[in-house]
Amino acid sequence: MLTQIYKSGQGKYTRLCSGFVAAIIVAFGCWRLYGKLGATDMNLWVVSLVPVAVFVGLAVLIYWLLNKPAVADFLIAAEGELKKVNWSSRREVAVSTLVVIIVVVLMAALLGTTDLVFQMVFEYLLS
Repeated sequence: MLTQIYKSGQGKYTRLCSGFVAAIIVAFGCWRLYGKLGATDMNLWVVSLVPVAVFVGLAVLIYWLLNKPAVADFLIAAEGELKKVNWSSRREVAVSTLVVIIVVVLMAALLGTTDLVFQMVFEYLLS
């Protein structure tokens, strides 16, 4: 039962990516645990095997969760919806990015100028 993949042909990439990201997060946590245990005066076997056992346990949990029908159906539906998205072309993204950069620079210049004017006015009033 644990080795069966629920709807194995569907949602492959979302499940793989979700599993890999979760495994990377777990691996980082286990590495940190190894570092914290290594700073103590525990036995080397304990320091090494506890993070490995935690990693294996959480890897099995991740595998089980990704094959749980509710989670798998959600990931399958998410992948299906992403296939329906009308992604912008490279040119549209470049033009939109350029417009955003220009607007941000103009707003920064306007706010900077306004700040300088208010600073000069308040220095004149207070002196």
